[in-house]
Amino acid sequence: MASANKKGAPACRAHGFVFMKIIIVGDGKVGFSLAQQLSKEDHDVVIIDNNAKVLADALDKLDVMVVEGNGASLKTQKQAGVANGDLLIAATSSDEINLLSCIIANKLGCRHAISRLRNPEYTEQLSFLHDELGLSMTVNPELASAREMFGILQFPSFLKRDTFAKGRVELVSIRLKSDSELIGKSLEKAAGTLLKKALVCAVERKGEIIVPNGSFVFEEDDTLSVTAPRNELAKLIKKLHIEKHKIRSVMIIGGSRMAMYLAQDLIRSGVSVKIIEIDEARCMELADKLPDAIIIHGDGTSQELLLEEGIDNTDAVVSLADIDEENIIITMYANTRGVFKTITKINRTEYSSLFGSKGLGSIISPKQLTTNAIVRYVRAMGNTTGGQVLALHRIVEDKVEALEFFADERTENLGIPLSQLNLRSGILIACLNRSGQIIIPGGSDCINAGDTVIVIAKAERVLKNLNDIFESEF
Repeated sequence: MASANKKGAPACRAHGFVFMKIIIVGDGKVGFSLAQQLSKEDHDVVIIDNNAKVLADALDKLDVMVVEGNGASLKTQKQAGVANGDLLIAATSSDEINLLSCIIANKLGCRHAISRLRNPEYTEQLSFLHDELGLSMTVNPELASAREMFGILQFPSFLKRDTFAKGRVELVSIRLKSDSELIGKSLEKAAGTLLKKALVCAVERKGEIIVPNGSFVFEEDDTLSVTAPRNELAKLIKKLHIEKHKIRSVMIIGGSRMAMYLAQDLIRSGVSVKIIEIDEARCMELADKLPDAIIIHGDGTSQELLLEEGIDNTDAVVSLADIDEENIIITMYANTRGVFKTITKINRTEYSSLFGSKGLGSIISPKQLTTNAIVRYVRAMGNTTGGQVLALHRIVEDKVEALEFFADERTENLGIPLSQLNLRSGILIACLNRSGQIIIPGGSDCINAGDTVIVIAKAERVLKNLNDIFESEF
């Protein structure tokens, strides 16, 4: 099956950004999410998959072209126009098909290729085979998710934690409880005391996203996205009287690769790890690879088993089962037992919106992490006017983007105080990194060439380069 693109337009250059022809091999969770985002950003997207039903669904819901067939087939890639493509993204569930798809795309003349690669054995060989495989970038969703979870467990009072400026700046999410000193205070008053050297970028309140001004008054259950220098995090926790709790023991439900990556990081940091896995053969494999972890063969959804294995005395429960619904149930049960920190793996974004404020703790989406990493790369590829994207994170249930841009000589309005800039509506400049000096900016600060600039914007406003934050004069 093949279908013509609804737009039918070739890749083109507009407003300092190149709209590209992008071929996505695989229409699973990651492939569909990428197609949805990249087509929304006006790229010419082609999806290759051998499942006619999922292609029909994509064609119905998205502004894309679809080609039925094997993405690792030369014939199929020629039919999809890979030879004239700017980027091929191989996102099937098979590492081997992904790698072969990228090799063929490279031989056909596609400019760039990105592969989803999950097997750690292949990951170790990448530096040796990178050029031969024709890869521009590889993404390991399990490893990226494990690293994100490990970062959250280091500061368990935060719901979410993202880094910018090579780790010097943190963007964290905090939910205000009834005893928080911020409740009833205006942002202007709190900024001079409790939130000194920190900036509240966005607030979620009852499903509404607010970019607060000085008169904004905090309420119970507000979820704050706060930017601060990394060395200020501990002070921020102390000032806000956020409960401090060092994680010494973690129970992981599900023995996937993600669980193994996370367990390795936790064990290296001195944390006690227990993994509950229902498949006996996988338990034996984990026991061999993780001799310092306790591996339990059993059903992690069984409340009786969780009690027997000491959930009541565990500092954190991380639910990594294959099924979202099981993870939600496990996490909610852990919360009823008083577990201090819970992390829930969820790939269906509608569940994040539905349950995000109802006791799921921190939510991790491997699909969204992968999508964000690739979209960042695509925006950097297409940028022709400077100010390229260095980092991209989605916050507040993916409704807000936090981006880090590099300012160069092509960036507009250099040296002009921020108070005098004509920024587009809904844009907030959250932080400047100037040669390692972290600046939470005020009205008298300005952007200089060589700075990296962290910008907050609602997700529907797509920022492809730094100049997109300014209102056009025309």
